Parts: sequence; structure tokens; C-alpha cells
Amino acid sequence: MPGPVAAGATPGARAAMQTRPFAIAIHGGAGTITRAALTPGVEADYRATLAAALRAGQQVLAADGPSLDAVAAAVRVLEDSPLFNAGRGSVFTHDGRIEMDASIMDGRDRRAGAVAALTTIRNPIDAARAVMERSRHVLLVGAGAEEFAREQGLATAEPEYFHTALRWEQLRVARESDRLQIDHDAPASAPAGDGKYGTVGAVALDRDGNLAAATSTGGLTNKRFGRVGDSPIIGAGTWAENESVAVSATGSGETFIRAAAAHELAALVKYGGRTPQRAADEVLATVERLGGRGGLIVIDRSGEPVFAFNTEGMYRGCACGVSAPEVAIYR
Repeated sequence: MPGPVAAGATPGARAAMQTRPFAIAIHGGAGTITRAALTPGVEADYRATLAAALRAGQQVLAADGPSLDAVAAAVRVLEDSPLFNAGRGSVFTHDGRIEMDASIMDGRDRRAGAVAALTTIRNPIDAARAVMERSRHVLLVGAGAEEFAREQGLATAEPEYFHTALRWEQLRVARESDRLQIDHDAPASAPAGDGKYGTVGAVALDRDGNLAAATSTGGLTNKRFGRVGDSPIIGAGTWAENESVAVSATGSGETFIRAAAAHELAALVKYGGRTPQRAADEVLATVERLGGRGGLIVIDRSGEPVFAFNTEGMYRGCACGVSAPEVAIYR
């Protein structure tokens, strides 16, 4: 698509810019999400937070802001909520720590930034963006990522900020059964968990035709020290290029890495002539053959949101143009 309209452009050119499509889609994790598992009050809280995240990104896009700002704004809202397994709502490792991962990618030039094993940064997506824009690197981990984020003046928090009773109870149950839990978005009515893959993410198209994607997670309950999943891996959990699509994934991270899921989806669209929906379905079929489950959100150059998941539900939503945000949970 053509670039921004100059300040002195004709009325026709300005009108054309205002009618260009823009859209955003988000997810908050996939898994065994059923109406029986969510009380009406908890479900309402999830829906309200998803809608707030969509509005945050939509406002950026409606003001002619870049897709990169939109996905970061949406993910930040989800990271600030204790409902989702990212930022404040992150799950605990086996030794009772918080280790958060995130990544972001700009579809204009494939610039990307990622962080892993953060323990004190309030919004990991901001740290990932800082790596992209203020360093020569793509991925920083552990103490090095923490030090870099602090040098950039990013907001930090004490361990108590990330400590929620629900997440601690999930860890207790997991420790007792010596299992690796995947129940990361379980409501308070089901503290032991019921098969959730907790990650948050966003994809967007702006009025200039630029795509962007962002993903953030707290990982797996009871995971071992230093485990990193697909969310901060460019090409696995996150991908964006203007020539094809923007993608954010949620699910069993190890299988999404082995499938190179996000990049594979983009390649099927770009080189294989698949529609985004067909490409997403094919990638999930590969993930399932590898023993994994989860979901994907996609936006292409037309601004059409696509959702695909091989689980019973996925927290998700989209906002196209200035239309009211739409959110969904169940299949």
C-alpha cells in the first residue's frame, strides 16, 4: 500500500487514507476452556479485559498510529491483568520464581526483539521492543536482559507484584503431583487447572499497510529453571512481514518451536498460495502430529483476522476499523 498522506494532500487523498483498512486481533491463551469451568462473573472479567486490550490497540490505529504501537499497547493491557499468564499474572517455576518471556516483530523490515527469563520487569513486551529498537541484538535472556531493561528505564516490580494466590495454588498442586501443568488461565473456581496454554499476543495492520506481531508469556507452571518456550522465539511464536501475514501463537511451546509454526504459516501464504485460514489449519495439524495443542491468530494485508485452535476454546478477539471490539472464548 502507499505511504502516509502528506499534510498538504488533496481532500481526495486524505479521504482515501481514512478509508484504508486497519485491524487488530488478540489472544489470551488456548485450552480446555468450557462454560462449566467459568463462573459468569469470571467470564465477564475475561471478556472485559480482552475488550479493553482491543480498544487500546484500536485507538492507536484509528489515530493513524503504527501497528507496532498497537500490538504493544494491547499486550500491555493483558500483561497488567492477573487473569492472563503474562506479566502480573505469570505462573511460577518449580522453585517458586517468575520467569517471563516476550517478543515483538515489525513487518516493514523484519526487525525483531525478544527477551526471556525476566523476573522483575512489569511489562516484558516493552523490554522486547527496547531490544529491537535500542540494541544490536534480537534476543536477550536472564540477567543480561534484566540489566538491559533497567538501563532503558523500564518499570520494575517486586516479587509480591507478580504473586497471586491462584498461581501459587496451581504450583502447589503441580508440585504435589510432580506434573508440568498447562492450566495457566484457570479461573479461581478451578485452581488445580484444566488444560490451559497461557500466553497473550496481538497482531495488527495499520493504515499504511504495515503488519506487526507481539507475544508475551509466563511460561509453564512448575517448569524447570531456565526453560524457554516458543513465545520469545522469532519464527516459532511470533512472526510479521508485510509481504504475507502477522502471527502470534499460544500452546505447547516445544512443539510450536519444532514446527517453526509462525514462520511456516507465513511461508505457506507467501510461497504456497494458501489463504491465511488454510495455512493456520495446516500448521496446527503439524503441531498436533508432533503431540502439541494450542492456537494461532493471524492478520494479512487485507486486514482480515483469522483464528485457529485445536483446543476446546481460546480467549480471543478482534477490532476491524472503528467497529466495536468482538471477543470470544468458546469454540
